[in-house]
Amino acid sequence: MKYAGAKFALLAFAAVLTLALPGCAMMASRPVGNAAVPEPARSVEVERYLGRWYEIYRYEAPFQKDCEAVTADYTLRDDGRIDVINSCRKGGVDGPLTTANGTARVVDTVTNAKLRVTFFWPFSGDYWILDHDTDYQWSIVGEPSGTYLWVLSREAVLDEESRTELRHRVEGLGYDWSLIRETSQLQ
Repeated sequence: MKYAGAKFALLAFAAVLTLALPGCAMMASRPVGNAAVPEPARSVEVERYLGRWYEIYRYEAPFQKDCEAVTADYTLRDDGRIDVINSCRKGGVDGPLTTANGTARVVDTVTNAKLRVTFFWPFSGDYWILDHDTDYQWSIVGEPSGTYLWVLSREAVLDEESRTELRHRVEGLGYDWSLIRETSQLQ
């Protein structure tokens, strides 16, 4: 179990390194799903964004290979930063649990929609909350290169109408839906 967690952490490190060094060859080999990533659509109330999110869709990333039942938990720290715990089950919803722990900080204090996440200091990556539900029931997260995308929900499984709405929102932001990978969740 420790080995699987360490492997997930190393893969998360590779992802953060890729985000932190956009000119490197690894970034060039990843497909870009949106060449013109928009600015976040609305401000974020950090306290309302905290808690558990379930990944519904994503652009496949090497550090999430074979990940299902993906969750992200955000908790506010006393120093104003946010503790991040990303979890997944490797190989399927019943697979072994792996986690990666990190810290996020808001870098755009006007909107609170742009953060930097660090899993391995000193490397960090952008985390832009591009759009979210007014009741914080879903969010669409990306970063400036257009290489990574996550669609998150407070519910592990969504009905077809909600899934269609999220697809339209993702496409409306300029993302290539053909690169989307659906995440299986425990039901």
